[in-house]
Amino acid sequence: MTLSAFISVILSYLIALIAIAFYTLIERKFLGYFQLRKGPNKPGLIGLPQPFADAIKLFVKEQAKPTAANQIPFMLAPAIRLCLALIL
Repeated sequence: MTLSAFISVILSYLIALIAIAFYTLIERKFLGYFQLRKGPNKPGLIGLPQPFADAIKLFVKEQAKPTAANQIPFMLAPAIRLCLALIL
């Protein structure tokens, strides 16, 4: 696999993940309108930073680590699952 093909695959995955984040934003807005309440319009310009705030919160959130578990596989398992899901 050449470097340009690898970069192309990584960019495709990143674009897909960003698209999913903004589809979630659109879904929240529609649900807010359907329920006659304000959607995620508060942070920034019409709520555009909301998906990025959700992603930062997801990655910064404190993890509860079991003391008896192997730390490296415990921390790598979510990343491995994400990679497998994206590959499939």
